[in-house]
Amino acid sequence: MKILIKQISFIIIIGLTFSTVAFAQAEAGATVQKTTLWQMILQGGWAMIPLGAMSVWMVFLIIQNALSLREKVLLRPDLLPDFIKLMKDKQIKEAHKLCKNNETFFTNVFQAGLERCSTNREINFSKVQEAIQEASTEEVTTYMKPIDYLSVIGATSPMIGLLGTVSGMIKAFQTIGTQGMGKPEVLAGNIGEALVTTATGLIIAIPAMLFYYGFRNSFIKTAASLGRNVGGLLDTLETGELPLGFGDDISNKVNVEKSSEDNS
Repeated sequence: MKILIKQISFIIIIGLTFSTVAFAQAEAGATVQKTTLWQMILQGGWAMIPLGAMSVWMVFLIIQNALSLREKVLLRPDLLPDFIKLMKDKQIKEAHKLCKNNETFFTNVFQAGLERCSTNREINFSKVQEAIQEASTEEVTTYMKPIDYLSVIGATSPMIGLLGTVSGMIKAFQTIGTQGMGKPEVLAGNIGEALVTTATGLIIAIPAMLFYYGFRNSFIKTAASLGRNVGGLLDTLETGELPLGFGDDISNKVNVEKSSEDNS
C-alpha cells in the first residue's frame, strides 16, 4: 500500500512539473483564459462519466437516508402509549393489528415477537425475545444497506479518480514521446485530465464518507432505543405494570385513558 501511494505521488509530482513547464512555454504567446465548470468536466475525459453517476447516486442516497432514518419514523413514539396500554391489558391481538397497520422499524420487530405469543397458553418469553432478535437483525440489515452504499461510493470514487489520473499521465507521456515539448497546449490538456479526475473523486468521496458516519451513528442510537422500548413493553406484558423508564408523561397518558374508559 505504501509503495502504491509513493507511485501515485510520484506521478502527480511529475504531472505538476510538466504542467509548470508547459504553461511557462505558452505564457509568452497566449493569454490566460478562465475555464468553466463544463469545460473542466469535458477535460476530465472518460472517468467523469462513472464519477458523475456516483455523484447522482450519492445525492439520492443522502436524501433517502435523511427521510427514512428519522427517529420519529423508525420508532413511532406517538404509538408507544397505545402499545403500553395494550400490553398492560394483555391485548396481544389488538397490538399485533396495530403493528400491521403501521409498518416501520419498531412495529416490524415488535410484531415478530407478538406472533410468538398466545392468549390460550402461558407466554414463552424466551421464544418471544428470540423472534425479536431475529427480526431486528433482518430489519437492521435492510436499513443499513443504503448507508453502506455511501461507504462504497466514498471508497470507490477516489480510485476511479486515480485511474483517470494515470490515464491522463499516460497520454501526457505519449504526447512527449511523439511530439516532444513543442505543443504545450496538448500536454497541458492531458495533465489537466489527470488532475481534474483526482479532484472530482475526492469531492465526491469526502461528503459521502461524512454522511455515511453520520447516518450510521444515528441509526445505531435508534436501534439501541428500539431495544429499550421493546424490552419495556415485554416487561409490561409480563408484569401488567406500567414501566417507570418511559417517563411520567407516557404513564400519565395511559392512566388518563384508563380512567376515562372506567368512567364511561
